[in-house]
Parts: sequence; C-alpha cells; structure tokens
Amino acid sequence: MNIVLLGPPGIGKGTVAAKLSKNLSSVHIATGDMLRENVSNKTDLGLKAKSFMDKGLLVPDQIVIDMVKERIKSVEESLPDGVRIVSFYDRTNLILS
Repeated sequence: MNIVLLGPPGIGKGTVAAKLSKNLSSVHIATGDMLRENVSNKTDLGLKAKSFMDKGLLVPDQIVIDMVKERIKSVEESLPDGVRIVSFYDRTNLILS
C-alpha cells in the first residue's frame, strides 16, 4: 500500500506520517529529508541538487523523482509487501496540474 501526503510546509505532513509509520510498521519517505541526506552524503543526485540549492533555485522535479525512486527501490528490498508513506509539497504543480 502507498500513502501520499500532500500539503504546504508546516501543515503537519511529517507529524502525520510519523504516526502512520509507527502504527502501520511502515516506511516514511520525506522528500525534504532525502534532499538533505543526499546532499550531506555527496551522492550524484545530491551534488546535482546542491548545484541548484546553492543558487537559491528549486531542485528540478526529475532529480527529486529520481531520489524517490531510489528510496522506494531500497525500501522494497527490505519491505516487499510493506506500506510506503511519501510526504511532499508539490512546489511546481507537477502532480496537481
């Protein structure tokens, strides 16, 4: 099962996701956390993202999507039938348009 939480920053997506994750024994995938982690670990995607972040620009959707795909792939290896909770803010209206 996949659960997607959408909403603006500070609305409580992470709080709700943490509670759901605990109650459902699931994995929470937060795009903001992934961006920070990839930049900190200097992954290829993190370095690409950082080049935009350093200029004060939004990280392109494709870079974020590639990070989510990588995380889901790694999660599926450990929880093949598990619940995945993804929380993010659709800054570019990619999903909502």
